[in-house]
Amino acid sequence: MAVDLFSDVIDSMRTGRKSFCRTRGTGRWGRRLDAFSGTGFHVVLDGGGWLVTPSAPSAPPVRLGAGDVVFVPHGAAHGLSGTPDRPFAELPAAPDALPPQDPGAPYADVVCGAYRLDRGRAHPFLLGLPDVIHLRAGRHPAMRTLVDLLAGRPESGSGAGAAVPALIDLLLVHLLRAWHDDAGPPAAPDDPAIATALHRIHHDPRRRWTVEELGAEVGMSRTAFARRFTSLVGLPPMTYLTNQRLNHGARLLRETDAPLASIARQVGYGSEFAFANAFRREFGTAPGRYRRRERALGGDRPGTAAQPG
Repeated sequence: MAVDLFSDVIDSMRTGRKSFCRTRGTGRWGRRLDAFSGTGFHVVLDGGGWLVTPSAPSAPPVRLGAGDVVFVPHGAAHGLSGTPDRPFAELPAAPDALPPQDPGAPYADVVCGAYRLDRGRAHPFLLGLPDVIHLRAGRHPAMRTLVDLLAGRPESGSGAGAAVPALIDLLLVHLLRAWHDDAGPPAAPDDPAIATALHRIHHDPRRRWTVEELGAEVGMSRTAFARRFTSLVGLPPMTYLTNQRLNHGARLLRETDAPLASIARQVGYGSEFAFANAFRREFGTAPGRYRRRERALGGDRPGTAAQPG
């Protein structure tokens, strides 16, 4: 059941803009990453450094080594540094990389990726995770394979537009699985009824679901189902369904040239006007304007310069 939820998380994240970059730092290098709406990660390919958060001194810097991964599920502020003596507030917003003073000076080669969301609509499951998660090298071999692929400069050459987004998706899946393995299963997948309801919503968002119908699908009364779903997922069933429909609609706007009427039908709205009104309420802009803005921003182009997480 956990895999179903993780697929649901990935699907919701795909509505955001993916970014990917690689940073090499030497000497007293560092970078501050302020809070943002979305999910990000850093992978240390070579060398090492320190993970710094605004919570110091209660949360001291964490040593990072080659192969380590920093996972930021919901965009919390954090920083990376070549040395442990630079507090978060003193790290630069743009990465600095001073020349090494000697061959033994701190060095790091880091790959960073992110999904940037509009209006802070992170998946409820991600909001329940810790602000910053440190995964040590060697514990998850499959993730190491993906890291090696990212290190091979997939952002250049033919097929880069498909390769990088696919690798970022796969790495996020493995990050979620790794956290699941280390910390134990999240609440919702352990509840077969709620996991089944999530599966129904995810795979058939165009159906005109009601709370009664979803409850009947899993053998529960309307009241009992609504209460359990809200408790475990963090949103009432119909709010969650609306979010899924609009998330899917946003993705179709960004990734296809389908007309609004077609997108409206695909995500469960009876007309393009109903879809447009709901989309405007959620995203603060009309679907057509959203599509034009996303195309102007460059969508999921690999190598987009953005704070990665």
